[in-house]
Amino acid sequence: MSKLMTDLVLVRGLPGSGKTTLAKLLSGNGKHPVFSIDDYFTDPDGNYTFDYAKNYLAYKSCEENTEKAIAAGNEIVFVDHTFTIDWELEPYFKLAKKYGCRMHVVTVENYHGNENVHEVSKEQITKMAEKYKVKLTFE
Repeated sequence: MSKLMTDLVLVRGLPGSGKTTLAKLLSGNGKHPVFSIDDYFTDPDGNYTFDYAKNYLAYKSCEENTEKAIAAGNEIVFVDHTFTIDWELEPYFKLAKKYGCRMHVVTVENYHGNENVHEVSKEQITKMAEKYKVKLTFE
């Protein structure tokens, strides 16, 4: 019997777009693991306290948790993050290649006009949007 291939699903979008909500919904509300950079800054009671000086640790933690879930043989693994810059996606592309995962990138758009829960300013979101690239074809 052959081992199942993991589907690695990256859910990306600007703050407030609904990435976390969609990832949780697609995961079967916990049937499949969902990881986020935000997990590092969220305590067990659900309180979020961002510390920019520790952001690199949050990225590393998310990558490590994702790799552990893939290595453990999870059928589907979700990662929700803004992924506005290509270098943020690269570690996950490398994990997909290393473990032979099928890779999916889902972009969530904010048609519902939701505000982000992390109090990211409209100016910062505009800057993020300017850097955001969507690749509709393989290069």
